Formats: sequence, structure tokens, C-alpha cells
Amino acid sequence: MNKPFSYLFTIAYYGARFKGWAKQAHQVTVEGKLEKVFRYVLGHEDFRLIGGSRTDSGVSCRKGFIQVFVKEEVLFQALLPTLNAHLEGQILLSQVRQVPRSFNLIQSIHSKTYRYFFSDAAEFHPFASALVCWLSPSHSLEQMRKNAKLFLGEHNFKAFCTASATKNNFVREIKSIDLGEMNLEEGAFFPNQVKYLEITGSGFLHHQVRKMMHAIWHSSSEEIAARLERPDDFWPAAPKAPALGLVLWETHLDEP
Repeated sequence: MNKPFSYLFTIAYYGARFKGWAKQAHQVTVEGKLEKVFRYVLGHEDFRLIGGSRTDSGVSCRKGFIQVFVKEEVLFQALLPTLNAHLEGQILLSQVRQVPRSFNLIQSIHSKTYRYFFSDAAEFHPFASALVCWLSPSHSLEQMRKNAKLFLGEHNFKAFCTASATKNNFVREIKSIDLGEMNLEEGAFFPNQVKYLEITGSGFLHHQVRKMMHAIWHSSSEEIAARLERPDDFWPAAPKAPALGLVLWETHLDEP
């Protein structure tokens, strides 16, 4: 092991600033920004960084994790202010602790909670669209809740994801799902009342949450049930809800 020291960071970021998590040529990504800043602050590139979630372009994160492996012990707690200063408010590393080298971040995540914020306010200020999706839903809140409950439990979500040629397991478990409402104070551009879908699952497929959200807004209960019961039928691709509005709200981790 040429990098025997391992550190676990808690991370948050604003997704609209990035073209997703994973590094891409000529694109600003969360992983790319982090590696650039760690290189600068450490003064070398002899480290390895992995993230607990690979969010899409535009998707934000309130509480996630990254694991960093280095060759020598580093007092990262003292370096947090410097790291955050160079991350320029687009990414926040709020906590860090040393963990055993054997700790596997990916395998230690037992579930994730997402929230999708939306509003149908008649006077929706454009500034609010940074974190809240505006829409005119086809259904009442009662019908949306009914649609959401159909996703509870273990299902094959092949008809509610963007499948890749290498993916052959589409079974995922939704542990909890519900629609909530929150009242916000006036004067901050956000509508007074914002709705949100909160969903917790053991894992999610590519675009799964956004496709589920669109179906909850616009699809009939019968179509949702049929797609879940017969995922291998030749369904047209399920539309996606916009990325802005979706937040990785919390990552649930088995303690190292």
C-alpha cells in the first residue's frame, strides 16, 4: 500500500456550477475541482480521491462523503479553512477524520436520501430556480402522494432509469417516500410555500429519481404500476424532471 493513510470528509456542493461529479475533459466537475484544490494545497498529486456518489450535472449535495488516501499523515483538520477558501464557496468540506485504510466508502453507504424541491406558485421569481423547480403539475398533491407510494419496496426500475449496456441489475429498494411542504420567509426570492419529494433508498440508478419525479407529477397510477410490474416491455423512455431542484439530502453511512 503506497498510500496507507485514509481520511473521510463530509462534503456539500451546489450542482448548477458543475457538469456532474466525474472528471471530464474541458468541463468543470466536482471531482475535477476537488483534485485541483487538493493538488495545490498539498503541493503534490500523490493522493487518491473517491466520492460516495456520482451525481448528475446540476444536481446538488447537502451531505455526502469523499475519502482521500495519502502517502504520509496529514493534519487535514488544520487545512480545512485553506481547502474551503480555494473551493470558493461552490464546495464545502465541513468535517474530516482519519479512518482505517481498510475502510471502503462505497460499500459502507447503506442508503441515500434525496429531496426534490418544486413549486407551482403563480408568481415564481426566476432567482428561486437555482434550487427550486417550477412546474404546473398534472395532479393534485393527494394524487402525487398516491403515485409516490407505488414505488415503495423492492422493484425492477428498468423502466424508470437511463439504462447502460453494461448494467444488468435494475432491482433497487425504496425504503421511504413521501411528499412534504415547507413554508419559507418572504424576501428571499423563494415562494412562500415549497413542496418536496423525499425519497430514501438503498441505491439509485442513472436518472432514476428524476424519472420517478416526472412520473409522480404527470403519469397515471396505472402506467406507473404497469412499468414496475412489466419492466422488460418495450416502454417509451420515461421523461426526466429537471436536474435543478434535486438535492442529495443525506448519505447514510455505516460507521468505520
